[in-house]
Amino acid sequence: MNDTLDLLQWPAMAVTVAAAYLVASKSKRRRHAGFWTFVASNVLWVAWGVHASAYALVVLQLFLGVTNVRGLWKTRAGAPDAA
Repeated sequence: MNDTLDLLQWPAMAVTVAAAYLVASKSKRRRHAGFWTFVASNVLWVAWGVHASAYALVVLQLFLGVTNVRGLWKTRAGAPDAA
């Protein structure tokens, strides 16, 4: 089980890279999907960070999660596009 949790950092990294790619899109729909993907990466990093006793990473991911929820709110359906 510990080996499996150690490997969790690799999918977490891949999901984070995919999220960054999506958030950089000009398409509002892709940006919104990117923020959901970032939220998934936050969850993965928190799970790995708790397992690895990397508590600074866990706190960072919690704060980044708040930022990603803000991104979700700003890119939700019906929200005006940012100028």
